[in-house]
Amino acid sequence: MWFFARDPVRDFPFELIPEPPEGGPPGPWALHRGRKKATGCPVSIFVYDVKPGAEEQTQVAKAAFKRLKTLRHPNILAYIDGLETEKCLHVVTEAVTPLGIYLKARVEAGGLKELEISWGLHQIVKALSFLVNDCSLIHNNVCMAAVFVDRAGEWKLGGLDYMYSAQGNGGGPPRKGIPELEQYDPPELADSSGRVVREKWSADMWRLGCLIWEVFNGPLPRAAALRNPGKIPKSLVPHYCELVGANPKVRPNPARFLQNCRAPGGFMSNRFVETNLFLEEIQIKEPAEKQKFFQELSKSLDAFPEDFCRHKVLPQLLTAFEFGNAGAVVLTPLFKVGKFLSAEEYQQKIIPVVVKMFSSTDRAMRIRLLQQMEQFIQYLDEPTVNTQIFPHVVHGFLDTNPAIREQTVKSMLLLAPKLNEANLNVELMKHFARLQAKDEQGPIRCNTTVCLGKIGSYLSASTRHRVLTSAFSRATKDPFAPSRVAGVLGFAATHNLYSMNDCAHKILPVLCGLTVDPEKSVRDQAFKAIRSFLSKLESVSEDPTQLEEVEKDVHAASSPGMGGAAASWAGWAVTGVSSLTSKLIRVHPTTAPAETNIPQRPTPEGVPAPAPTPVPATPTTSGHWETQEEDKDTAEDSSAADRWDDEDWGSLEQEAESVLAQQDDWSTGGQVSHASQVSNSDHKPSKSPESDWSSWEAEGSWEQGWQEPSSQEPPLEGTRLASEYNWGGPESSDKGDPFATLSARPSTQPRPDSWGEDNWEGLETESRHAKAELARKKREERRREMEAKRAERKAAKGPMKLGARKLD
Repeated sequence: MWFFARDPVRDFPFELIPEPPEGGPPGPWALHRGRKKATGCPVSIFVYDVKPGAEEQTQVAKAAFKRLKTLRHPNILAYIDGLETEKCLHVVTEAVTPLGIYLKARVEAGGLKELEISWGLHQIVKALSFLVNDCSLIHNNVCMAAVFVDRAGEWKLGGLDYMYSAQGNGGGPPRKGIPELEQYDPPELADSSGRVVREKWSADMWRLGCLIWEVFNGPLPRAAALRNPGKIPKSLVPHYCELVGANPKVRPNPARFLQNCRAPGGFMSNRFVETNLFLEEIQIKEPAEKQKFFQELSKSLDAFPEDFCRHKVLPQLLTAFEFGNAGAVVLTPLFKVGKFLSAEEYQQKIIPVVVKMFSSTDRAMRIRLLQQMEQFIQYLDEPTVNTQIFPHVVHGFLDTNPAIREQTVKSMLLLAPKLNEANLNVELMKHFARLQAKDEQGPIRCNTTVCLGKIGSYLSASTRHRVLTSAFSRATKDPFAPSRVAGVLGFAATHNLYSMNDCAHKILPVLCGLTVDPEKSVRDQAFKAIRSFLSKLESVSEDPTQLEEVEKDVHAASSPGMGGAAASWAGWAVTGVSSLTSKLIRVHPTTAPAETNIPQRPTPEGVPAPAPTPVPATPTTSGHWETQEEDKDTAEDSSAADRWDDEDWGSLEQEAESVLAQQDDWSTGGQVSHASQVSNSDHKPSKSPESDWSSWEAEGSWEQGWQEPSSQEPPLEGTRLASEYNWGGPESSDKGDPFATLSARPSTQPRPDSWGEDNWEGLETESRHAKAELARKKREERRREMEAKRAERKAAKGPMKLGARKLD
């Protein structure tokens, strides 16, 4: 029977990558790139080939193998595995690159920042302090070739071949016999008399000075070159001179050298070093300290190296969220670091955390996720959005906090292209119908209309036909002027989705009614839209063969490519109206109503209408009607609308906690009572949606229209009437306002019951009052009948005896 000896190299769980060695410390060791066979994880493998007649070198190599295996420190090269045979030694460590090669690559890529060097030297000195002060070991080989850099940019101390004990155990330092290493020996080693007094760390600190010189100036040609600091920073020069001084007694201990460099204004006193030191001790920090650290971290990430952010900051952020309850503060730095990742890495590391965050009930986290959705939406696939994210996001439509409702509406612009048929055409439309009909915040109703106009191209043909016309018609009857503007612009942005019949019979009658709107911005946009639709109808009338081409998108399936017009229209809506929302919600209780930019509802005919406070909502929109020259007032309105863009979408985030306490009574359809200005005790709190997410159907649905006040509040003292308002004419307004005598949408005008029914024209006021009176009489008769029946039963039975049981 034959027995075959097993090959230990072949059975070794790590393998070399077939390529030339990367180098390594001067001597017999060769550094190779390798990987773990099972997982493919990258590693570095130091290989020593045993040669006959080199027993001394072999003993040095085996001693280094043993030292690296037993020494464990964050700043010393990390040992993973090893293999020792009669022919070779294999030492597997974390994946590293020699410092010399790393510095050369960074110089070619644009140079190495002083921040990186300061932290790298900090790590090497800390490793020397550990060896000398804690282990009583002398490294005896500190040089450029003994330092390695991992993938995070961390410097690691290696080259332990010539290490020996500072206490004299095991003899003196081993002989090197390599000229490249002997040039780093301090001058006192050449004195064989032994009369030179020195500390145990003196030789290693001299070699540290040589390393600092080489990092800034390149390879050391000779020891005499150390006298010229060269490119060494001025803040480091005094400490460097202590290291390379001729007197070994005055060379500082590694711990004291670190303390000196960390002093205020020192070379190692900077934000990068402080961040690294905090991350090393983050597990023992207090929660309040962690919160403050993560809040300030995002400001510094732009100045930090990319590899450091990817491989050191990111794992700590993920750990802090998973196990440290860091909450929403990790989101900003997390997404900032995510920009450095590839698409595959983003899917593996960031997306699972994001999906988990969406299920959180923490309001601060939810609103930050919604605000920063554009940074990660491209990495989300459709199944994940529909099954794991959208069900949690829709809860924001019913949140009692207006800031979260607003951000939820805006987030639909990004989520809509990835939603399936049921979520987009059914679930989302139900929430939009409810918000547009019942939300007490005018700006949120406006944003809902804006969002609907932008995502209209993604809806199915049947949903578009059923929803868009009714929804935009409803918006044109909103008491909030920017909502009416949004309704007009919604028609214009989705003009290609309507048939000629709908344009003529449904859309133009609505737009014509807006030509006498009290707000000039609404009238201007209405005239533009009317001209556009009329031009379209006229072109088809002149050439009926164009009908098929004009209506090609009406019955087409939903397609992202059809959203071009809405996308160009979106510019004013996203930034402008959102900043307006911030202004209107962020109202101090003592602020006068006239300063809230909320227009009053038009008063009935015969009553002087108060002049609306101008809310510039006239954007720069797309379409051929934009090419016509604007008059002076329109230009002023447009410039005012542009100023909305200067405000931040996230301005509500800072005041999310105080919004509910500071908001005015929005439930009155955008009007503020005079009594609330005089006394806070007379102020009626607005009715907010139920916080119970499951009860939204009872709160508002497709069949419920606008909830409007039944009476009009008198104008505030000092308010200018419409007849006194200068509408932009060249001369002062001594004449009466032509719109003052018009009754523009009285408050008793009915609202459409739902988006799916084209009943926005409403019923006659007298008919509605008659029906209400008839219903009231029927209820009263029914109540009297029930009371009479109860009285008859009670009289027939008579009083019951004590203890008797009722049998019927």
